[in-house]
Amino acid sequence: MLPLELEPLTDTEIAHEGRLRQLIVEAIQSAGGWLPFDAFMQLALYAPCLGYYAAGAHKLGAGGDFVTAPELSPVFGRCVAEQCAEVLRQLGGGDIVEVGAGTGALAEAVLSELQASGQLPTRYRILEISPDLRDRQRQRLSALPPSLMALVEWIDAPPPDAYRGVLIANEVIDALPVARLRGSSQGLLALGVELHDGNLREASRPASKAEVARVADMDVELADQQEIEWCPQLSDWIISITTSLTAGVALFIDYGDSRRHLYSVDRPRGTLVSFHRHRIHNDPYVNLGLQDLTAWVDFTAVAEAGLAAGLEVAGYTTQACFLLACGFDRHLARWRDQLPAESAPLAARSALRLVLPNDMGERFKCMALARNYPDTLAGFSIRDFTETL
Repeated sequence: MLPLELEPLTDTEIAHEGRLRQLIVEAIQSAGGWLPFDAFMQLALYAPCLGYYAAGAHKLGAGGDFVTAPELSPVFGRCVAEQCAEVLRQLGGGDIVEVGAGTGALAEAVLSELQASGQLPTRYRILEISPDLRDRQRQRLSALPPSLMALVEWIDAPPPDAYRGVLIANEVIDALPVARLRGSSQGLLALGVELHDGNLREASRPASKAEVARVADMDVELADQQEIEWCPQLSDWIISITTSLTAGVALFIDYGDSRRHLYSVDRPRGTLVSFHRHRIHNDPYVNLGLQDLTAWVDFTAVAEAGLAAGLEVAGYTTQACFLLACGFDRHLARWRDQLPAESAPLAARSALRLVLPNDMGERFKCMALARNYPDTLAGFSIRDFTETL
């Protein structure tokens, strides 16, 4: 029986999973029998043509593995657009770059709302590494008016040319590979993957000097058997995607918390989970290439990475506070008025999930990193939790 009675795979899926499993087995063997977890996660999510985000898994929406905020309701995108409009007005225009645009729902809502407010960007560039998602984005955005579609272009890497404007990364950082560490009475342990009777199995080794130093730098003390995740790529990734932003704001929205809360003993097993067909489970070694692996974001680390990239923390708050400050109530009322009466109540309930404290409202956070942008940001006017970082 698979964990939580996960749905059985089709023959095609079994073959796909087997090819990726063999690739991971070869990586373990090449590494001497033990592969660090972040190296395993890199292959599971991004191995060319086989990893979850590099292959053709449906991923997002009702028929996929999970639903993100832009798919829940266009109200989310309209609120994000309001924050973008404020920045573009203050800068006298500029571009928007969206990193990891999912199904294109956020781009669709943002562009439509910015057109309505008369504050369109010069360009709307989408940095997307998944061929499958890029195709879905093109299909969805092709329904936009030609004048809006003409603003959209897809890029394979962060913009090399300098630009002013807004960078958006909604539920992207949580998909960056994480290393896993465990406290023990014998010292800090690094978690990884080994082969046992031909199967993938979690295994630990003494942490490296660099990992011990990293935990010391984070000022984290792990209890015996307490596990945490951290993202070795984060700082370099933040630098790479923001280097060409010469003036403006980078918005990061994701589930996560400040380091002090994220690495609390109240989370003894960390936050790593797997998503497969809207079911959450704790086994990363099944359904390889067919399930998402994700961990909560350390927003203290995001702030540190931003400072290392020459940016300033311009705000940090909950998703609920951000959306409410960007006109959530007004946008929700306007959207409901546009819907048939019989579908409006259900649509409103879906939208409210974005701000309810026991749903996405508090689990998700929003951080703004700014460069050469001295003005305040409306999205952080209700409550700014930067001091908690």
